[in-house]
Amino acid sequence: MEPARRAEETGKDPRRLFVYSGGFLTQPRIRRIMTLAGYDIHVGRPSRQDDRIGVWGRSPTSPRGEKVSDWTNIPVVRVEDAFLRSVRPGRAGKEPPLGLLIDPKGVHFDSSTPSELEHILATHPLDDTAILDRARDGIARLKAGHLSKYNSFDPALPVPDPGYVLVLDQTRDDASIRHGGATSATFREMLVFAQEENPGARIIIKTHPDTALGHRQGHFTSGHDHGHISVLSDPVSPWTLMEGAIGVYTVSSQMGFEAIMAGHKPRVFGQPFYAGWGLTQDENPVARRERRLTRAQLFAAAMILAPTWYDPCRDRLCSFEQAVDQLEAQVRTFREDRAGHVALGMRLWKRAHLQRTFGREKRLRFQDDPARAINRARSEGRGLIVWAGQEPERLAAAAKGLTVTRMEDGFLRSRGLGAELVPPLSLVADRRGIYYDPARESDLERLVAAGPPPGGETRAERLIARLTRFGLSKYNLDAEAVPDLPKGRRILVPGQVEDDASVRLGAGKEHRNADLLARVRAENPDAIVIYKPHPDVEAGLRAGAMPDTDVLTHADRIVRGASPAALIEAVDEIWTITSTLGFEALLRGKTVTCLGMPFYAGWGLTRDLFPAPARRRTRPTLAAFAHAALIAYPRYMDPVTGLPCPPEVIVDRLAHHGIPAPGKGNRLLSKLQGLFASQSWLWR
Repeated sequence: MEPARRAEETGKDPRRLFVYSGGFLTQPRIRRIMTLAGYDIHVGRPSRQDDRIGVWGRSPTSPRGEKVSDWTNIPVVRVEDAFLRSVRPGRAGKEPPLGLLIDPKGVHFDSSTPSELEHILATHPLDDTAILDRARDGIARLKAGHLSKYNSFDPALPVPDPGYVLVLDQTRDDASIRHGGATSATFREMLVFAQEENPGARIIIKTHPDTALGHRQGHFTSGHDHGHISVLSDPVSPWTLMEGAIGVYTVSSQMGFEAIMAGHKPRVFGQPFYAGWGLTQDENPVARRERRLTRAQLFAAAMILAPTWYDPCRDRLCSFEQAVDQLEAQVRTFREDRAGHVALGMRLWKRAHLQRTFGREKRLRFQDDPARAINRARSEGRGLIVWAGQEPERLAAAAKGLTVTRMEDGFLRSRGLGAELVPPLSLVADRRGIYYDPARESDLERLVAAGPPPGGETRAERLIARLTRFGLSKYNLDAEAVPDLPKGRRILVPGQVEDDASVRLGAGKEHRNADLLARVRAENPDAIVIYKPHPDVEAGLRAGAMPDTDVLTHADRIVRGASPAALIEAVDEIWTITSTLGFEALLRGKTVTCLGMPFYAGWGLTRDLFPAPARRRTRPTLAAFAHAALIAYPRYMDPVTGLPCPPEVIVDRLAHHGIPAPGKGNRLLSKLQGLFASQSWLWR
């Protein structure tokens, strides 16, 4: 049974856990996970038979708890980080773990006694098709996303040419070495074996991340870098490194486990948890491990069944997949922002929010002058971020050699209008183009063409179902009920902001709302045409307003205050130029006709009256397209915890009204801009 369910099943009072090391008391994340897992942390002397003593693995402080256990005959529970931990190593970034291994039997790296993980590997049937399918998807997903226990590496960094033997170093005096049947001498022995068993082959020694960062010493130094042996300390992806290896040698490194998942049968010189199950070549086997397992079974036990995973945004225990969702969001932020950015031409009201979202790794530098922004980016080794609709002409040419990222609101934006200065919950950051400009390729198009990762369509289907269930859309304004509508074939025509970049760049012959309505009526003379003005236009903040008499020349009804999601459900079709409402209608199974070329057109999902770019040849399913547009393309920030997060967290916040109100400054600016609606350049 997975720990996320195990903690919820009992309904009993928490079990008292007595601890004797400061980490349990001073690290809030660890304490919180233990609490959710059913333990109430205490100091002092245990006195009840159902009490337990908590220690951290086989750390230097664990003997304190072990001595109390000997005195009191109270069992010990050992706690360790799970195998997906954080972006940086614990010593490097002070980052809390995403999950724990809470073990009443032993600890996974101590082969002297069976641990809870070993017990699962030895006795659990591990034959449930659903769990094994999840395991296969999980393996593929970690590989595709370049995710590991620690993730402060760059998947874009080159690795040595294929054909090398990979030898995995570890930090000196690591507990997994001392308690895994190995010593420092074992590493020298391993290197000798690697050379003797692979005569003439290149040997790559990969250092541990803590060693590369200077936090702990490894067993191999630059002195071993000679001839056909080289020491690699660059922060490369372990998955990419595995691809080029012809053999893998390890003592007890977690990369040995990943090597198995990458298709290797590593040569193992210690006694790690993954050895002895028929998936490794064991120099020092554990006699009691006689069962033969598949890769999927090993992964299911180590990543799905044994750990207790934690969702830091929603403050609850969670599944392995949900932990990966969160880790993906955090790792993406690190990888995209670690060099820092210079933000060009950003309005003052946006800057604090952008700093929180894109300045977590290195503070944003704001510049209003393009030449100064480019010079600063070059001198500081940063990239450029520019609001897509405000990009200066010839910026890309002037910034040649720099990364230029174009930013826009995402498709699940907020509860409130951007034009009212409500900060966005999602932003897209596109290094190729921008989604609404069909004249050039965008990152979104690349994502659609590449297809979703394993399990991605299922995840997107669940996300679509929740969006539909909660009636969520881009802005999620307080809405009135949908009025009674005439019977017949109903066509919804969403009004657009006529000077919006998506219209300027993606429209066909029809650029104005009046032209759109006229075309719809001309081609559908017998339909019930329902017009919904754009909320920014209704608020008097953007261009595109029409007198009601002009609208009713072509439309049967004007519907203003109703929820877009509810209105979509009440109609049969949507006709639009480039409105995001067309995408929301697709998610709800409606027929969508496009007179322009929005990001969701040209893929075979819509009826297109405008020629699609030749690039859009892929024919994705709706779920595959939704994965690209809602999961892979935007970046989300949780407004409650301030953490990067997956879209599922934002759906929860929107559905349950869990979003803090904008600050007083934003509200004041919003009122002032209403007085200067005709001078939108001041605030847009």
